[in-house]
Amino acid sequence: MSANLCRLCFRGLLFLLLYAFPFYSISQNSVPGEVHGNFQTDLQYYNSDTIIGAPPVDEKALMRSFANLNYTIGKFSAGTRYESYLNTLQGFDPSYNGNAFPYRYATYNSEGLEITVGNYYEQFGNGLAFRSYEEWGLGYDNVMDGIRLKYSPYKGIYLKGIVGKQRSFMDYGPGIVRGADVEVVVNELFDSLNNASTMLILGGSFVSKYQADLDPLYKLPENVGTGAGRINIISNKLNLMAEYAYKINDPSLINNYIYKSGDALLLSASYSTKGFGLFFSAKRVDNMDFRSDRTTGGSALSINYLPAITKVHTYSMSAYYPYATQPMGEFGLQGELIYKFKKGSVLGGKYGTGISINFSSVSDVLRTDAEGDTLGSKKYGDEGTLGYNSDPFAIGDEKFFSDLNVEITKKFSKKVKAIFSYMNLAYNKDAVQGLTGYGTIYADIGIVDITYKIKPKNTIRIEMQSLTTRQDDGSWIMGLAEYTLAPHWFVAAFDEYNYDNKKEEKRIHYYTAQVGYKNKGNTFTIGYGRQRAGIFCVGGVCRNVPASNGITLAITSSF
Repeated sequence: MSANLCRLCFRGLLFLLLYAFPFYSISQNSVPGEVHGNFQTDLQYYNSDTIIGAPPVDEKALMRSFANLNYTIGKFSAGTRYESYLNTLQGFDPSYNGNAFPYRYATYNSEGLEITVGNYYEQFGNGLAFRSYEEWGLGYDNVMDGIRLKYSPYKGIYLKGIVGKQRSFMDYGPGIVRGADVEVVVNELFDSLNNASTMLILGGSFVSKYQADLDPLYKLPENVGTGAGRINIISNKLNLMAEYAYKINDPSLINNYIYKSGDALLLSASYSTKGFGLFFSAKRVDNMDFRSDRTTGGSALSINYLPAITKVHTYSMSAYYPYATQPMGEFGLQGELIYKFKKGSVLGGKYGTGISINFSSVSDVLRTDAEGDTLGSKKYGDEGTLGYNSDPFAIGDEKFFSDLNVEITKKFSKKVKAIFSYMNLAYNKDAVQGLTGYGTIYADIGIVDITYKIKPKNTIRIEMQSLTTRQDDGSWIMGLAEYTLAPHWFVAAFDEYNYDNKKEEKRIHYYTAQVGYKNKGNTFTIGYGRQRAGIFCVGGVCRNVPASNGITLAITSSF
């Protein structure tokens, strides 16, 4: 039976389960199970804008949409997702084009054995060896298509097994991914430890990918394996975690087809009590790009996930220079202190005051050639060789990123609260974005966010932001005003102004206005404005956003 025929049969089965059976059951006054879903569409009408560099769009209007439908009854669940790109929005890979059902699954639980056929998302540990996930805002989806098993043979022991292919836009990648994961919660194994103050969790995983060797020049490994081990200790207010992953030689486009092995180490420690929190993490990555197609680049078909070790900022100016994880090599540290001054104290005032101080720094790893000479940043050695040597305890001379930020939250009265933020940033644009000629950008960023509750359902929020730098495009200021009439309406307008650009013609206002309406599970947002070109990131994975001018419409619905 062909793959297309199998998919057709699967869709027919889903149609019966999701449509015919529920309605038949309802007509018989029996319990039909539960149907849940959600829908989203993002549409933009584009105007040409030569001032900001927004090119004309032939179709004028572009869109991307999806609809999820999930059905559950007893131990059985099934679902599907329909996606439509006609054509996809600017800034997303044009390989997303047309209409399809790229996601469909059926899951059944039998005596503790959970069986999933079709598509599924999954993660082993922190993802250093395997993570399948979706980020709609990035246009990223590496969902698996195959079989997944989950089983707990004994309380405290949890097993997972996967096999399948990864989604590649509207098709599948050429490689086959197989993996297994085991997690042991030691306290659950022994009744005497059930009430212990310290919990110990151990885990391990192994993932392999198979891709046929069609290279005319090199003999490439068709099976590439990655193993990972992890430990998590939770004791009262303290949490310690460590995970290490090792990958055998995996020549690819990304690493210049070298035969060096790779590894990654992630450490974290946190301590929290009422009004106080302390967090520390460290990460080292070396040649850990792992994907099911050795010939592709970008973020497509990534098997593993290397979490960012920098703070994720949400304000537009603090997120202007986001950091993207460098899978071929980075050494990073992050620390954060959170403290709340008590109510009634000098600094706490009537309502208390919260402060968080965060610092992160990421540098390259140190690479040397066979003679011991230091290689430059992102130099991986000659194609077809072992590439380079790297000392796991040595840090490279080139710094990719550093961020020192302070955030203060303060409630002044029952009606007024505010957030004050300061950020000192160093951003190596050439290294992070793979460019030349920009060097390292040093910036100071200040943010004030004030919310004033006029009435219980009427709120106005004001943002004032500033980014000051002498490099790149110079300094920016940003202002935003948002009015909310709960529970249905909001109106917002903001302007980003590049007032200090060295080129006077580039001193441009990027203005936007939006109106939104929400009614139960439905939300409608319409806006008009300019979008500056830049980088948009989520969790260390990024995409380029081109400049655009036009009307946007977003509709979301859930049930």
